[in-house]
Amino acid sequence: MLGLPADVEEVYFGGTVRVPQGRGLLDAARPGTLLIDMTTSSPTLAVRIATEAAARGLAAIDAPVSGGDVGARTAALVIMAGGEPEAFARAEPLFALMGRSATRLGPAGAGQRCKLANQVAVAVGMVAWCEALALARAGGLDPAAVQQVIAGGAAGSWALTTLAPRALAGDFAPGFLVRHMLKDIRLAREAVADGAADFPGLAVAETLYAKLVERGQGDAGTQALWQLFAGN
Repeated sequence: MLGLPADVEEVYFGGTVRVPQGRGLLDAARPGTLLIDMTTSSPTLAVRIATEAAARGLAAIDAPVSGGDVGARTAALVIMAGGEPEAFARAEPLFALMGRSATRLGPAGAGQRCKLANQVAVAVGMVAWCEALALARAGGLDPAAVQQVIAGGAAGSWALTTLAPRALAGDFAPGFLVRHMLKDIRLAREAVADGAADFPGLAVAETLYAKLVERGQGDAGTQALWQLFAGN
């Protein structure tokens, strides 16, 4: 599980100063090896890796996760996978140690596409709870009290329950980095670059997270978005 698609490409294919040509995973792995990439990355890159792996007698799965730092610490991650059924079956015992669910969505790249859909929901949802609590604050209410009330109703979400209290307490330590959220938003936008649909909510989220990066908060947790609404 790495940070960026460029990191994944380097580790799998080599050809860089850190990973010389011929020393990437695809060249170094023994035939029959199962390779699992859990980075949130490019669906196109996932397909490329799987194709090259199969040509070398290897198996490759893309298996990004959701659940943040809490899910990782408690082995409660949601794992979304793409790859051949036989490879997924081999990986399931490992996934069972890491997460509360693991689902194969289809062939190579399907796990990445599912994760990008997840990130669209998360990114836009983060904007939603920030706006909601900013509205409460502007009306003279205690945002923390409002958060506790609405988290138990139709507005409830993992982010509202887990990240909003951190933000309201001034805790912007990362469970998931701002710059990684911006990376995921842009991967999602690239995945639909054929113009098949408009994503206005995602465009707003991209603008706001880019603003945080410009402010030097790329390594803060995604809940730092609250600062843009709280006037900090």
